[in-house]
Amino acid sequence: MSMIKKYLDLPNDSTSKTIFVATALCLLCSVIVSVAAVGLRPAQEANKLLDKRKNIIQIGGLSQPGKSVDELFEGIEARVVNLDTGEYADDMDAGTYDQRKAEKDPTLSDALSDDPASIKRREKFATVYLVKEGDVVKRVILPVRGYGLWSTLRGFVAIDGDANTIAGLGFYEHAETPGLGGEVDNPNWKAKWPGKLAFNESGDLSIEVIKGSVGSTTPNAEHKVDGLAGATLTSRGVSNLLQFWLGEQGFGPYLNNLRT
Repeated sequence: MSMIKKYLDLPNDSTSKTIFVATALCLLCSVIVSVAAVGLRPAQEANKLLDKRKNIIQIGGLSQPGKSVDELFEGIEARVVNLDTGEYADDMDAGTYDQRKAEKDPTLSDALSDDPASIKRREKFATVYLVKEGDVVKRVILPVRGYGLWSTLRGFVAIDGDANTIAGLGFYEHAETPGLGGEVDNPNWKAKWPGKLAFNESGDLSIEVIKGSVGSTTPNAEHKVDGLAGATLTSRGVSNLLQFWLGEQGFGPYLNNLRT
């Protein structure tokens, strides 16, 4: 205390006093910020979880007036899937498995040589969200990601129980150009996805975002979605990420298991 009093007793125009007061204020502010960050962390994590659940419900077409996100999510079952085998990893807890951290963990992910989605590494396990009636899977919501023009788009694609019909597609995180690639958030564009078929009659993955618009004369229109005007690379990125995640490197083995 005597040292503090010594500095405080110095003249206000003293360089030493100015440095002391500035340092003390910086330390005090750092402590306040640190305490606030630690104290708010539980609330931040809760908000992140709520936002994630809200996106899953919206993209899955599961919203119901008058029901909260938590109420609706009670009817959704989260499971961890081994992407190589397409089987459920019953020894892994979907509530604690952090797929985003696994993307960068060499023990939980593999480097990609064939990388159409430009994600560099693919995790070995992924969390899927099941909407069931009894033991029957009516819809499955799959996490997807891939590079657009400026950023990695992260979102979900909802697939009906036939493992083919798309029920919805949406992205909760990206940094694409507003008004161009950012139109992936446009409700009118997102409304074009439900009912589209990911695979053709031969079982080949055929879904794609085309340049221009899908019309009544467009061949195989059931597998195609309008491109985003002025955003060719973002449109191509969406096609590429769906080709990857619905294909053999992604959820292809899992979707095959659902069909059988």
